[in-house]
Amino acid sequence: MATEQFDAIVIGSGQGGNPLAEALAAAGRKTALIERKHLGGTCINDGCTPTKTMVASARVAYLAGRGSEYGVGLPGEARPQVQMSVVRQRKRAIVDEFRGSKEKRLGSAKNLEVIWGEASFSAPSTIEVRLRDGGTRNISAEQIFINTGTRPAVPKIEGLDKVSFLDNVSVMELDAVPAHLMILGGGYIGVEFAQMFRRFGAQVSIVHAGAHLLNQEDEDIAEEVQKIFAEDGITVHVDSKATRVSQTADGVALTFSKGSGEETIRGSHLLVAVGRTPNTSELNLPAAEIDVDERGFIRANERLETSAAGVFVIGDVKGGPAFTHISYDDFRILRANLLEGKNATTAGRMVPYTVFMDPELGRIGVTETEARRDGSKVRIARMPMTSVARALETDETRGVMKVVIDADGERILGAAILGIEGGEIASMLQLAMMGGLSVSTLRDGVFSHPTLAESLNNLFLKIE
Repeated sequence: MATEQFDAIVIGSGQGGNPLAEALAAAGRKTALIERKHLGGTCINDGCTPTKTMVASARVAYLAGRGSEYGVGLPGEARPQVQMSVVRQRKRAIVDEFRGSKEKRLGSAKNLEVIWGEASFSAPSTIEVRLRDGGTRNISAEQIFINTGTRPAVPKIEGLDKVSFLDNVSVMELDAVPAHLMILGGGYIGVEFAQMFRRFGAQVSIVHAGAHLLNQEDEDIAEEVQKIFAEDGITVHVDSKATRVSQTADGVALTFSKGSGEETIRGSHLLVAVGRTPNTSELNLPAAEIDVDERGFIRANERLETSAAGVFVIGDVKGGPAFTHISYDDFRILRANLLEGKNATTAGRMVPYTVFMDPELGRIGVTETEARRDGSKVRIARMPMTSVARALETDETRGVMKVVIDADGERILGAAILGIEGGEIASMLQLAMMGGLSVSTLRDGVFSHPTLAESLNNLFLKIE
């Protein structure tokens, strides 16, 4: 079979791959974009877009249930009725809209061909595509970009292969509220789904192997999250390692070790949310001499170059922070270097993120734990949301604001904002860090009253 020649090949149409393919094509380079299922990657199809759509539905259910606290109620309704089929259809409609927009734009781009199929290397610069509709194509290019993302990890637990369990994709396709949703894993995915389904009306239990939820956060922040979950009626088992799973007549039994003993809980559904694994097994990377780490993530340097000449990697498949905005920044680095003649790298870039529980947990920079472990001398500014006027006025006082400050100056090193619009406040602090603004500048700044931004005045009066 003849090999077709392109200038560039992008494998995977995630949040970095799509704009990169468009930019290469717009620069006059004949570009192939290979996708096996849906354009848009995890974010649009299985991640950010659908989950945050459902989080919004869950928040409406939560607020409807709190109506009487605000002096608002509907006679005769003890609690709001959640229609999961409608929640699911709303989620599907928004995903379809986003996906369709990308298909239309990419499908009409000059110099860009979207090829539907599964890609694998047959040689260092050559890709074999097993076409979705049958047959194969061999294509080659001097530059190849891998943007294949990740998928849910499946842990090795006795009996798991014999039970019906959910992952972050299938759990969003439920057409009824589970009676009791058990969640294996207390990371970002597990936390968001736990609160979401509790608000939909399910009993929810989390079994987490770590010492506290959200392993990457400071212990005091994680404790605040767990306190919020306790108020919401979510049961959390930490320091608990799952040992076996079995099917029951009406659901699933999950056994875990805790301390010196074992405990078994039973539920109607089991969600496995213990991490992600890279989509590299089908790529035949050895044929291109591309190095991977022990978990299968593709190794790359600060310029996103792999061990193979002319092959680059972007997004989650290279490991590290698995966020849409990081994937998009990977695209910007490659665009700058390959199309604009610059020398951009990933070194020193900020990695903000938000956990979309309610209230939100917005994060930027280092944690207190990380700073002290590295030997940094730091001070801490801390204030509960009960001291924030806007939070009191809206009756959204759960959470805490915490900022890590350089002890030898007034430089912000990091922040965790667990509170109403926590992601937005953390973004304000990120802007201050980007602009080199001092703590005193924020403490003495004049912000509109009564806003959440105004809370920074008081926060920086409370430095330990």
